[in-house]
Amino acid sequence: MKTPDPGKDHHLASVIHRLLMLVIVLLLIIGGLIYTLVFGTPHLEAERTERSADAFSPPVSPVVIAPKVWTAPDTMAIKADEEGKQIRYGRDLIANTARYFGPEGSVSHSTNGMNCQNCHLDAGTKPFGNNYSGVSSTYPKFRERSGKTESISKRVNDCFERSLNGKAVDTTSKEMKAILAYMHWLGTGVKKGAKPAGCGIEDIAMLDRPADAEKGKNIFNAKCISCHGTDGQGKKNADGIAYQYPPLWGAHSYNTGAGLYRLTRFAGYVKNNMPWGASKETPQLSNEEAWDVAAYVNSQPRPSGKIDKDWPRLAAKPIDNPFGPYVDPFSEEQHKYGPYAPIKTWVKKQGQEAENSGRRQEEQSEKQSGERTTSGRKQ
Repeated sequence: MKTPDPGKDHHLASVIHRLLMLVIVLLLIIGGLIYTLVFGTPHLEAERTERSADAFSPPVSPVVIAPKVWTAPDTMAIKADEEGKQIRYGRDLIANTARYFGPEGSVSHSTNGMNCQNCHLDAGTKPFGNNYSGVSSTYPKFRERSGKTESISKRVNDCFERSLNGKAVDTTSKEMKAILAYMHWLGTGVKKGAKPAGCGIEDIAMLDRPADAEKGKNIFNAKCISCHGTDGQGKKNADGIAYQYPPLWGAHSYNTGAGLYRLTRFAGYVKNNMPWGASKETPQLSNEEAWDVAAYVNSQPRPSGKIDKDWPRLAAKPIDNPFGPYVDPFSEEQHKYGPYAPIKTWVKKQGQEAENSGRRQEEQSEKQSGERTTSGRKQ
């Protein structure tokens, strides 16, 4: 009888143990594969579910964040010093122009009795109300209307001569200096060259038809006569010196050289500001109503402005300027009332043709230059 070999028995046990471990690992692997085939990988399944949901979801438009609309600095922040006194005087000149320059003005009798803020609302501080937020930052600048680089004082005097149908203010006077100080103060924090959101007047969507003065008359009678009267002559303050609500036509209104005599300007102005209490956020007129009432108001009689030297470069004349001559073939009637799309299309086409012509001339010039160079080398 053989004696058991302890070493051999230990080796056999070790082999059996390893085989068992291998079997267990193989069983775990097979079980994992079976689970994956039956149930799928969790994160892959989630991705498939998400993709499937996306396939049936409507496309999401990118969020467009509108630039913050400009707000005027607080008048309470104006310092109680000489500079602050000048700024306050400038603001008062804008708000109560007639008191100083109207028919009964204390400085001169040189305007029609309207106030600057009759057009530049809330002393030039209302967003989309023809405000002064971009004046200090953008002037001096070249203006096509005059064909020259203009200062702020020149621009102010344009308003005195056109919107107030009066005489220019002495640019060295106390009053002009105060107006400039106020406008510079309003531009506090606005970067040089920048034009803040809400500056000036908004360009509203154009009509595909001419603006209709007859329709505008009905709108005026329904929504405007409570302030401006059936005759459009407005209402004066109790003192009889200035207008609470300005005249929209007639001898005491803006003349034909004023910016608001252009329909795009007037329509954009009333859309966001009229009737009184309206704003960009809460308009009281539709686009069509704004265009039509603008046509009615600007069809009424008013003083003639001195416009013979305006727009020396005809190609730069705005499409809604109602006075010829023009570089395009459209009538004064269409330039005044629209529709403007055909004019814009014609101007764009001419610009493209001019650009193409210039490119061809440049290419021809380069070609001729190259031929002369080659000829010179041969000689």
